[in-house]
Amino acid sequence: MDTHKIGLLLVNHGSHSPTWRQTLLDLETDVREPITAGGLIEGIKTAHMEYTEPSIASQLKAFDAEGFTDVIIVPIFLTVSSHSFDDIPTIVGQKQDPELIESLRAENIECYTPNAKTHITPLLDFTDVLQKNVLRRSRSLSSHPQDEGLVLIGYGDTAYDREWQELFSKVAQYVEQNTGIGAYSYGWCGHIVHYNPEETTKAISAVLASKHSAIVIPVLVAYDEMFQRNIIGRGIQAVAHNGAEILYKPDAILPDSDVANWVIRISDEFAHEIRNQ
Repeated sequence: MDTHKIGLLLVNHGSHSPTWRQTLLDLETDVREPITAGGLIEGIKTAHMEYTEPSIASQLKAFDAEGFTDVIIVPIFLTVSSHSFDDIPTIVGQKQDPELIESLRAENIECYTPNAKTHITPLLDFTDVLQKNVLRRSRSLSSHPQDEGLVLIGYGDTAYDREWQELFSKVAQYVEQNTGIGAYSYGWCGHIVHYNPEETTKAISAVLASKHSAIVIPVLVAYDEMFQRNIIGRGIQAVAHNGAEILYKPDAILPDSDVANWVIRISDEFAHEIRNQ
């Protein structure tokens, strides 16, 4: 007799922006019916790692109160970072690092080891979802690929800068192969550059050194006014290239049906593995 009661927790970074948080809740809504219809997963929740409730600890406590034996944690993060590699495993009790636990506590992030067994899935960059997403958004702005360069602006991570660079290079190569947009640069807009708009300006200027137009794509999970409008937007406004054209839409990776399908697929794979244990 199968004694597993499996829950799914979608974990995101968190944001002060209600628009950002609602986008992640919309993702939960999109995947709820197809996931629960399979009968393997009986409950779905969303947690914000920081800034606001419901937190990871709060949602894991709720799963415990509801008698779940296993919780599949799907981090809605682009690639490896200190959050995905260190913080989340520590918050859920998979890692025991006293120094990190104290650091998280200082940021009002509660660590909680649930009664339920936790299973953390891989991240989005283990798929081609991001490449297809950026390709679609680039095509929507492009009209003369031979005259255009691609500028990718991401949050960034100090400890995993090489991994972020490799991911962006892979995405840019995919866009070039499918559009002919050859020139490429990238920049960060997060804490790695102290949220400085000048880093966006530098990345755009690098492309405009050889191309007439720059297509600027925010490689961010969801829309946050601080990033897409204030940081990236101000960085664009500061570019002073006579006659140059900057093509920009302050959008984000979500909403994207491919992301929802990835969540459904990875959740189902993990649920079957748990059932077969």
